[in-house]
Amino acid sequence: MSDFDFDLFVIGGGSGGVRAARVAAEAGAKVAIAEEYRYGGTCVIRGCVPKKLMVYASKFSEEFHDAEGYGWEVAEPPRFDWLKLQKGIHKELDRLEQIYRRNLANAGARTFDARATVTGPNEVTIDGQSVTAERILVATGARPFIPDIPGKEHALTSNDMFLIEHQPERLAIVGGGYIACEFAGIMNGLGTKVDLFYRSEQILRGFDREVRDHVAHEMEKKGITIHTNCDVEEVERTNEGVKLHLEGDMTMEFDEVLYATGRDPNSYGLGLEALDIELSHNGAIAVNEFSQTSVPSIYAVGDVTDRLALTPVAIREGQAFARTVYHDNPTQPDYDLVPTAVFTQPEIGQVGMTEDQARNTGPIDVYCTTFRSMAHVIAGREERMLMKLIVSRDTDKVLGCHIVGEAAGEMIQMAGVAIKMGATKADFDRTVAVHPTAAEELVTLKKPIR
Repeated sequence: MSDFDFDLFVIGGGSGGVRAARVAAEAGAKVAIAEEYRYGGTCVIRGCVPKKLMVYASKFSEEFHDAEGYGWEVAEPPRFDWLKLQKGIHKELDRLEQIYRRNLANAGARTFDARATVTGPNEVTIDGQSVTAERILVATGARPFIPDIPGKEHALTSNDMFLIEHQPERLAIVGGGYIACEFAGIMNGLGTKVDLFYRSEQILRGFDREVRDHVAHEMEKKGITIHTNCDVEEVERTNEGVKLHLEGDMTMEFDEVLYATGRDPNSYGLGLEALDIELSHNGAIAVNEFSQTSVPSIYAVGDVTDRLALTPVAIREGQAFARTVYHDNPTQPDYDLVPTAVFTQPEIGQVGMTEDQARNTGPIDVYCTTFRSMAHVIAGREERMLMKLIVSRDTDKVLGCHIVGEAAGEMIQMAGVAIKMGATKADFDRTVAVHPTAAEELVTLKKPIR
């Protein structure tokens, strides 16, 4: 008989915490999980899922245009209803949250709808009541970060974009990462005039340089104004909206400003500092290869550890923790060759090294092409796709694959399987093309351009 109320207490009902709770409970552990907002976490409630639904909605503006090129007559100008979209999104989020709750209940985990804090190596306090647990797992995710500038309280964050009741006619977006660029495409597609401000020389830092340049060019072709090497010094609320005070004494006015300038781990206020658990400068919880903190009974997974902030990675970390501790199967999360997609417009899919990273490993060959998709030719749209393979000259292994264009995320999942298995350029070359598709370009790149 255990001396504790629970074998495992999970703090945070997002993807990583829910997966850990379910797998542990299915192994026979007595599990509790607490979530102060809504089960599903950032991805389901205020991130990936609602954002992808908004991406779908925003693409119709171009598809109505494309339809005319294919012979369809649109009798009246299409009209967009912001509140109808919001209602549809939240109906879907409600459905998904219920699935999360049902799966936890079916696994035998007990759920708390309240904030929990760690008050000892084996103690959690929730709603003023203390409970004990043999192990505690922190999976509280991350939150949007806004720089400490005058008027920061007037800025929206990505969390707010799924809740605001009125669509802004003019929107400033501050930031150049994937969240900023995704929302720029979404709002532009829905009819908002979008200006994006980024303090560095090009958006999407960390991505392949050729991809960054290509996406920025296509975004500008769609009507998004990108201001690089430009930082905001102050946000001022006015009767008409907000005024941005930019470097060099310049000002610009908008209806709203969205800050997408990164995310910080949600670790503060949980009681971790009192237990001397090591935190990084931004609050990330330090863990070992098995997600264990410096206090042996306390673990952490997901964005709160700031290892690789992706939902599927958080799920893998939660599952690895539960397998290690409750299935007697020591498992480390695998961070090598993780495929990712960015739902910019055009979309990005990538796996493996960028060209600059690959050059540091030895001699490489770069295969790259840009072209207009067949679908866009008759429609009269000038958007171009990009396909890029980076290959080791010594081993012929494909070190990196980068795709920009329609369904890039779908394609990169399959390319990721091949590259994870160690595929060579010869393997790509001897694979018969599927015609006519954009994906066939990946197996028909014959001569390196560099």
